[in-house]
Amino acid sequence: MNKEDWGRAGSGLVSDRWPKDEAGQTEEPAFLCSRGNTDMSDELTVNMLEAYGIPCLRSYPGDGGFGRVIMGASGTGVDIFVPKSMLEEATMLIEGENCDEEL
Repeated sequence: MNKEDWGRAGSGLVSDRWPKDEAGQTEEPAFLCSRGNTDMSDELTVNMLEAYGIPCLRSYPGDGGFGRVIMGASGTGVDIFVPKSMLEEATMLIEGENCDEEL
């Protein structure tokens, strides 16, 4: 175990699992959905997608990143992104879930 990985959940950095194109450039992320994170629905969605081998990025719109640091949750919700080549599969996996719910 590397010193940098100590205490880190998951299997390494997202950048290590994110697909790269033929030139070795990181693939473009594609917007999947917005979730609230006060009820852990973002964690459930991301963990399910990661279990199927789909890496995810989270973006906290507005001042959400600040709220997440201070209060542990973003009042503005979370935008979830996946690799563009995996968007269709990710969409099928979360089908039936309430994405873009009221935040």
